[in-house]
Amino acid sequence: MTPDLHNPELGPWLKGWPLQAPPCLRSEVAGRGWRVLGGGLPLPLAVLHRGRLARNLGWMQTLAERAGVSLAPHGKTTMAPALFQAQLAAGAWGITFASVSQLAIGVASGVRRALIANQVLQAADLHALAALQRAHPDLRAPFLVDSPAQLAAIEHAQAGAVFEVLVELGLPGGRTGVRDDAEALALARRLRASPAVRLVGVEAYEGLWATGDDDTDRQLVDAVLGRLDAFLRTAQAQALFETDRPLVSAGGSAVFDLVAAGLGTLASQGQRLALLRSGCYVTHDDGAYQRYASVVNRRLGCAEAAGLQAALQVWCLVQSCPEPGLAVLNAGKRDVSTDWGLPVPVAWAPAGAESPLACPPGWTVEKLNDQHAYLRVADGSTAPRVGDRLALGISHPCTTFDKWRWMPVVDETLAVVDAIVTWF
Repeated sequence: MTPDLHNPELGPWLKGWPLQAPPCLRSEVAGRGWRVLGGGLPLPLAVLHRGRLARNLGWMQTLAERAGVSLAPHGKTTMAPALFQAQLAAGAWGITFASVSQLAIGVASGVRRALIANQVLQAADLHALAALQRAHPDLRAPFLVDSPAQLAAIEHAQAGAVFEVLVELGLPGGRTGVRDDAEALALARRLRASPAVRLVGVEAYEGLWATGDDDTDRQLVDAVLGRLDAFLRTAQAQALFETDRPLVSAGGSAVFDLVAAGLGTLASQGQRLALLRSGCYVTHDDGAYQRYASVVNRRLGCAEAAGLQAALQVWCLVQSCPEPGLAVLNAGKRDVSTDWGLPVPVAWAPAGAESPLACPPGWTVEKLNDQHAYLRVADGSTAPRVGDRLALGISHPCTTFDKWRWMPVVDETLAVVDAIVTWF
């Protein structure tokens, strides 16, 4: 039996759920009267701030619309149907995924326009995608192709469907994508001639190369968008696209303002649908993306307080103060991201308090184990005590979301007002 992805039953089999609390539907969580600092919820616990989520959704949608592009945010960031629907309700064109299995979750939760920003070539995936399209005739889900070998695999699979595809342009030393532009056009001609696919656009990804330096990042984006433009012009002149409105897509979460502006220019130069794929904006963070966003805000002339806001935190407990200057927290690598920087202490509540305070200066997480974080307290700084609670701001939301099957949504007082469920 397929579970209700939007309103499943939650219960004590999930991390962060009170062991003595009975199960309930996701829609019933708000009625439990829980507060993060009220003592009824076990820590560690990842939480989402409702007001900041709503702000981020509107902020990014406005940026995309002003640039003249459509938003197709990457669903792999959260894999949360409630957030997919919130992004679509805010005006997103569709949702991007990294695999057919992720797409299937999106389709089951109501997504009907998607982009698979990855290569699809396994027979099982191709047959599954074909089945999704047969079951949902209104589904649009093009994917990326970057080699004749992949095209041969698609043709050999004989999945019983004609798939929409985009040529992917890649950067040297990077991930997937055709490195040579002449080879990319040669591949486009083979795609155009194949009965197994329909060529509908071109895609690139620049995010891994962003540095946070204005000049360097502008050169990066100009080069990537220039290649996309040249491909579009040639492919359209040679009638290689099998659509009246080819797709063009780029955009990680680091220099999305530059990419949006560039894509908007490409979209204005012909009948093209430009898709910006940035996904981490929905919760933002207190680490890597906060640093990139500071540069974005400066380019946009936007005050920090008026830009994207970190909406995801992991609350945890001071469980030991075994030596001067050290507090050991009960959250570790199984609870917070570690791949792109350590978490940052952002709020603090002494034992028994129900209102958070800003963390004193001089508190730093210096390392993590599986279940523990080491909080170093600088000389002269207020020291936490056993039983105190801390909120950790994270760096890179994607790899925090995949550690939690549910997250409470809280208001400004940390009262639980909703919940989201993830399906990784």
